[in-house]
Amino acid sequence: MDAIDRIIKTVNHEEPDRVPSFELEIDNYVICHHFGEEYVYQGIAKSVKDTYDLMKGDTVELSKTLLRATETRGFLKNTVKRQFGIYAKIGIDAFAVPLTGYVFMPTYFDQTSFSDEYGRNFDLKQNPEDGMDLFYYRDGNFSSFEDYDAAPKPDPDNPRREKYFKAIKKGEQDYEGKVYAAPALWSLFEATWQAFGFTNFSKLLIQSSEIKKIFDERGKFLVEVLKRYIEWGESNLVFLFDDFGYKTGLLISPGHYKKYVIPWVNELCKVAHKAGLKIILHSCGDISKIFTELMSAGIDGFHPIEPTTTNPDYDIFKLKEKHGDKITLIGNVSPQDLATESPEFIRNYTKRLIKELAPGGGYMLSSGHSINPAVTLDNFLAMHDTLKKFGNYPIKVE
Repeated sequence: MDAIDRIIKTVNHEEPDRVPSFELEIDNYVICHHFGEEYVYQGIAKSVKDTYDLMKGDTVELSKTLLRATETRGFLKNTVKRQFGIYAKIGIDAFAVPLTGYVFMPTYFDQTSFSDEYGRNFDLKQNPEDGMDLFYYRDGNFSSFEDYDAAPKPDPDNPRREKYFKAIKKGEQDYEGKVYAAPALWSLFEATWQAFGFTNFSKLLIQSSEIKKIFDERGKFLVEVLKRYIEWGESNLVFLFDDFGYKTGLLISPGHYKKYVIPWVNELCKVAHKAGLKIILHSCGDISKIFTELMSAGIDGFHPIEPTTTNPDYDIFKLKEKHGDKITLIGNVSPQDLATESPEFIRNYTKRLIKELAPGGGYMLSSGHSINPAVTLDNFLAMHDTLKKFGNYPIKVE
């Protein structure tokens, strides 16, 4: 059984050959090197700086040069090989690639940062522990509605998007179905507030007609990109990346989500379901106050049900009891535990996840967010070795 068959059976609440595994990102030098693979983004900071020097500080020419360079066949092939290589060697079934915003859809570079099509700025930094290249959200380009109106809008037909989509699908073929790369949408709420900065966005939120206009424009853009994914051949599932909460609750009121965001989640789910696709939401934090509304909007699965929230009821095991026959749960071995606990602790928690969540399908194993630089190799291996030992159907966990 290949990766996508395993995943589709799972989200349809059927039992495949084994419990699938998913990971959002693997940003960890030690793990990459253990499996003989290069970190996917390694070298980007130096490349940007070297090109900046070559362009004598001309950021307009820098941006044009880097955009051309990162659309060449050789660059795409090498990037995809790095992405698929690490997942294939570990035995992870799926990862997600956001083809809106972020590093794959930049618009402007300077010496140490870049802007994306949403108007968000990210710093290019090196992890002081090991020199690994990482991206950190810094701020947004907009301080007012006038700034937003004057800026170029994301274009669903940007040819760069299709090039990257087709490159990752070619990667699936090259790796003979061992790994599935789900296209993702950096979705509505997070990408909108980040374009303004959260403090500024919160002040502007009281101007309902102007805020609704922005959310509606962004929502229409996402629907059009989703339609492109379908036209280009995606027939399985799409991820939405949209952090609605933090450890103690929602970032804005439930009423604001219901007014501005969830109607577009509903529209995205309608378009996806009509084409036979599933929609999986990645959202950090405690989103319990809008969880049933998101289910009603059509979300088929949730990642990662973050295990470190302060709400004892926002718990992956309780959600399984309450909603497990309707949704797929993906998670949720805490990255903090993967960094600080013992391998035995990780083995026991992973066994519990498999034992209580996997029977009958509807569950994929992953970390409680992604694999960051602090995750230890021993704990990462403990999680995946436990899956290999106990994840075969029918589930039999000691």
